[in-house]
Amino acid sequence: MKIEEKNKWICVLFSIIIGIGFFTTMFSSKKEFSFTERRKLASKPNLSVETYLDGSYMKAFESYTVDTFPWRDTFRRWKALWEREILNKKDHHNIYQAQGHLVAMDYPYNPSSVKKAARRFSWIIEECLEEGNNVYYAVIPDKNYFLAKQSGHLLYAYEELISEMNQEMKGAQYIDLFPTMTIEDFYKTDVHWKQEKIVDTAEKLLHSMHVSNVAKYEKKYVKEPFYGVYYGQSAFPSDPDYIQYLVSDKMKHVQVYDMQNQRSIPLYDLNKTKGKDPYEMFTGGSVSLVKIENPNANTQRKLILFRDSFGSSIAPLLLSGYEEITMVDLRYLSPMQLKNYIEFTDQDVLFLYSSYVLNHSETIK
Repeated sequence: MKIEEKNKWICVLFSIIIGIGFFTTMFSSKKEFSFTERRKLASKPNLSVETYLDGSYMKAFESYTVDTFPWRDTFRRWKALWEREILNKKDHHNIYQAQGHLVAMDYPYNPSSVKKAARRFSWIIEECLEEGNNVYYAVIPDKNYFLAKQSGHLLYAYEELISEMNQEMKGAQYIDLFPTMTIEDFYKTDVHWKQEKIVDTAEKLLHSMHVSNVAKYEKKYVKEPFYGVYYGQSAFPSDPDYIQYLVSDKMKHVQVYDMQNQRSIPLYDLNKTKGKDPYEMFTGGSVSLVKIENPNANTQRKLILFRDSFGSSIAPLLLSGYEEITMVDLRYLSPMQLKNYIEFTDQDVLFLYSSYVLNHSETIK
């Protein structure tokens, strides 16, 4: 075959592939939401003289075609594997894989961010709390703490983060959770910890807050596979996790109230296991203010839990020691509004935050 004829057939084949991709993109049914990436996909832009002339149409159309290209997830996976296996890159979109876990890199250490978070908590202690409040704080290490050094990724000194918190959090007792945790406490495809693995961590919190714990738990299983947030973001192939949750006699008559949306909700909402983020099945998920009442508690003690998303799954394990737990998420509720919703008198107070949120405290109001 002559070179000219060979080049002609290559051009024809390339044109056919491009044409198939174009017509499939334009005329196939489109998804509005990507469950793997947990985000809304770009919609088809409206063409007008104004949007065409100012260039906004072509920019929006490019985003639309990238989001709706056929077999997009497959191509993303091939690209991630190519970069890791062939180009020898250690991560893809700042996510790496080690010991079967997908992990988002968190480097460098940001002392100003940690200081900002600690000062915000200190403001709450000084302006909202009373002398009768027992105040504690604890830090949840992220998966980098357990995996980054062994896998050759950058790792900051977590001791510096704790030291910064200790300097700023005057009036609060530090509870060290690091010795109670291992990498097996976390979902392999997600950022969060597994509820069934953190019973000892909950016991450490209760013991440090001088609360008795007599609960015995039974495991329940969610049938649907759980693909965590890192699964879609990284595009690396990975086996799914499976969510387990714990129940006890102390939880039988628990009442949970979503104060943000003014409605009663279940302690474990199994309907959310079929949604975009199954982890939100725990105590309402990402809600600014939740109150849990436990009529079976053998105590009248109450707890205010300032938390991020990790607090959703550990709160039920603290119910054995409290008749009421108020969960506050400062990512969605300003500290200036706290006194409008919370009675602080004679309550224990726990600030429980992941190291990642503290190192990126712009999410805290």
